[in-house]
Amino acid sequence: MDSEVLSAPYVLEYTYTRSTGPVIGRFLTGLRDGRIGGARTGGGRVIVPPLEYDPDSGEAIGDFVEVGQEGVVTTWAREPGQQLAWALVRLDGADTAMLHLVDGMVAKGSRVRARWRAERTGSIRDIECFEVIA
Repeated sequence: MDSEVLSAPYVLEYTYTRSTGPVIGRFLTGLRDGRIGGARTGGGRVIVPPLEYDPDSGEAIGDFVEVGQEGVVTTWAREPGQQLAWALVRLDGADTAMLHLVDGMVAKGSRVRARWRAERTGSIRDIECFEVIA
């Protein structure tokens, strides 16, 4: 019996560029400019990050609103020994929570504030993390 293992090189590539579109593009442009935006649904809920369609009705969302740069942690998880935690943060003025990093001793209900990168490019990483505030 031959125990030789056969192998062949394989490179997985994505050789295309995806457009962000008008909704996510507007959100990312806002981040570049130090603002956080959301979308208001026909029912009045504010979704952050914005979606193109209302998840409840399927209707297109057209109203963009700016939300606060502070909010409340709704849930979180941290690797043992790590300073940063992953958290769902519901920003002031939003009805949904967004996933991001939080720096500090976080707990459910903690108030947090966005910490912005000095140089922003229009990416979710323009928010370096959220910081726990007293």
